[in-house]
Amino acid sequence: MKTKAIPSKTKPKPKRSWREKLSDAKDCPKIAKIEGSCLKRWGSGTFVIPAPLEVDAAMKQIGRGQLTTIDALRRALAKKHGTTIACPITTGIFAWIAAHAADESESDGRKRITPYWRTLKTGGELNAKYPGGIKNLRARLAAEGHRIIAKGNTAKGKRYFVADFERAVVEPILVEPSL
Repeated sequence: MKTKAIPSKTKPKPKRSWREKLSDAKDCPKIAKIEGSCLKRWGSGTFVIPAPLEVDAAMKQIGRGQLTTIDALRRALAKKHGTTIACPITTGIFAWIAAHAADESESDGRKRITPYWRTLKTGGELNAKYPGGIKNLRARLAAEGHRIIAKGNTAKGKRYFVADFERAVVEPILVEPSL
């Protein structure tokens, strides 16, 4: 005899907004010793897994006409926490979350948002995973006086870079909040 599945009376969890994800500290920042396979790549020392809002705060420091990179954000975060490095994976993920939270805020009518388009990947590359993709980033950066160039033809298509980005790169200055 077959039994029928009883439908669940619990409602599915509502999807969290990007701003909720940004505000979720996930017990961060966390500092740990570099160990195991990471030693070969990063060397000895310590690393910090930053809080999402720390990454957002660093991105907010980049003014009109200026640029930064994920690597520069990582250096600033490591300096703030007195560690050798900041985790490249979580820093990138939290920058992505900050970008989507800013886009969400802009969609809700807010004018002052985190200028995510000013945070580039290594080598000055535009991050196609940011809201609006390359088209949006190109328009925003061009409006601030930056020239965008296409390079190569990879399996994923062309990659886009800010020409002479090094001249405009700044490293955020982060300080530990006073207690």
